[in-house]
Amino acid sequence: MRLVSFRPDHVVRTGVVHGDEVIDLTDPSVGLPGDMVALLSLGPAALDSARSALSGGARRLPLADLALLAPVTRPPSFLAIARNYEDHIRELGQDRPEYQTWFAKQPTCVIGPDAPIVVPVVPVVPVVPVVPDEVDNEDELGMVIGTRCRHVTADRALEMVAGLVVVNDVSVRDWQRRTPTMMMGKGFDTHGPMGPWVVTADEIADPQQLRIRTWVNEELRQDGATSDMIFSCAEMIEHLYTAFTLEPGMILSTGTPAGVAASGNPPRWLTFGDLVCIEIEGIGALSNPVVSEPGP
Repeated sequence: MRLVSFRPDHVVRTGVVHGDEVIDLTDPSVGLPGDMVALLSLGPAALDSARSALSGGARRLPLADLALLAPVTRPPSFLAIARNYEDHIRELGQDRPEYQTWFAKQPTCVIGPDAPIVVPVVPVVPVVPVVPDEVDNEDELGMVIGTRCRHVTADRALEMVAGLVVVNDVSVRDWQRRTPTMMMGKGFDTHGPMGPWVVTADEIADPQQLRIRTWVNEELRQDGATSDMIFSCAEMIEHLYTAFTLEPGMILSTGTPAGVAASGNPPRWLTFGDLVCIEIEGIGALSNPVVSEPGP
């Protein structure tokens, strides 16, 4: 199934895509929550109800008429792994990591398909507005946690995943380099596009066998495969669950292949007017324009 969030009447709703229509899962005949985190927290029974809605009489809306939101509009947390593709660490001249390195993106950075990535205006001391000029894109496979659990081994880890989603880990590189946690450079508002939907895990035979590509203004910049990951999706979940509980709706972004702007000579940073499109095999395509933030 392809699960979506949308706002047809000023109220956020959840839905499931069926052909060229979206079935409203908040319709009384289905009765599921309008918030994706709340829906996933109900467990497998909620997904069974969503599947049943495909053949039921719930309200249907034309997909083409809807502006989709991020499928998980406000995740409880948004974690991402660094340096997880062999070709990416080679292009940056880095060593292969022995251990997984994770950082947090702010839940407020999340936007949906077609929403603008804003290049921020940052006040510095003395108070002068400065526009960062090292804004980069990273195409990534995102995992959406479906089951609250702890201490799960790799052989069962993927059972905890509700579905997969396209993620753009937008990064402000100069701010990223300023702290070991990378948090400031990774968490700017609008710098976490995801969508257009969550494809439920049963639809993807193997998350380690997906092609992942990025175009900027129709120029192919990244062209990789999840088989090039250093740490697999299952190993990532096993690692994180060792330390803390992962909860329904949490986003785990699994790293980016080669082709980021930072690797260019000179780098080709994102700038106003660019259009970034990321496509992951079997999941879908996510497009976002790049715009300038109005000055203070």
